[in-house]
Order: sequence, then C-alpha cells, then structure tokens
Amino acid sequence: MITLLKNRFRALTPLEVVTRELAEASLQKLEAETAVDYAKSVVDYNNARINRLEAHLAQHTEEKK
Repeated sequence: MITLLKNRFRALTPLEVVTRELAEASLQKLEAETAVDYAKSVVDYNNARINRLEAHLAQHTEEKK
C-alpha cells in the first residue's frame, strides 16, 4: 500500500514525461484532423449550395427576359 502511494506521488522520469506528451500530441493531432474533415465538409456543402442557388438565379433571370 505504501509502495503504491510512493509510486503515485514520485517525480516522473524524463522517459515517462516524453511518453505522456507524445500520447497527448497524438490525441490532439487526431482531434485536429477530425476538425479538418468537418471544415472541409462544410466548405463542400456551401460550394454545392452556392452552385445550386446561382443556377436557380440564372434560370429565374432567363425566365424574366
């Protein structure tokens, strides 16, 4: 029990710190990649929407001539 408490509160070794930071950086990279995927899909959605609306506007303008 005492050994468990000592291990819990001891200073981390440099290798342990590097390992922990690497895991955090990998997780943050994955989260950022997910955000990029989402942002790209929003851009694609709005491009399709703009194209649809421009086509509708062009058709409406042609009908009025």
